[in-house]
Amino acid sequence: MTLEDEVDAARRGDAAAMNSVFARNLNPLVAFIRARAGRDLMERESAHDLAQSVCREVIQDLADFEYRGDEEFRAWLFQQATRKILDRARYHHREKRAVSREVAMPDDEASAEALLACYATLCTPSQYASARDELARFEAAVQRLPEAQRDAVTMSRLMNLSYGVIAEQLGVTESAVRGLVARGLATLAEDMA
Repeated sequence: MTLEDEVDAARRGDAAAMNSVFARNLNPLVAFIRARAGRDLMERESAHDLAQSVCREVIQDLADFEYRGDEEFRAWLFQQATRKILDRARYHHREKRAVSREVAMPDDEASAEALLACYATLCTPSQYASARDELARFEAAVQRLPEAQRDAVTMSRLMNLSYGVIAEQLGVTESAVRGLVARGLATLAEDMA
């Protein structure tokens, strides 16, 4: 069944199709949220919970969504995730909340485990621990990128969107996106070296 068929079936209320649509996109969505949300939000919220919340809201909005292709669906899904991240960040930074009184949540083990699950079956415990450390280093390096580069890199590499779709989402030219991705990847490579 194609993604378009699943989206159409989900729109008609088919629970299995809804699960399938989001199963295809859950790990990239969690990775995107972890990379995009920043440390402050990830200390207060679970990336996996945010991803599930995004999926629930997308299901509610499917009736209004016009399917124009797999890539456009993913772009819409990740745009919804970006809105959710911004909403939750604003919520946590309102004046009424005393950040000094907050207790940090433990690391989001569930989403880190989901990202490393495939790797775990192919490696030794020390390799697995090393991969976890590398994931933490990578997420920190992504957070240090300028916002435009971070957006372009995450859309290109985590969301697997074409430069044309990214350009449309960011309101820039394709060549500008290519430059942002290239500079972002070069900075990440330098930081990870």
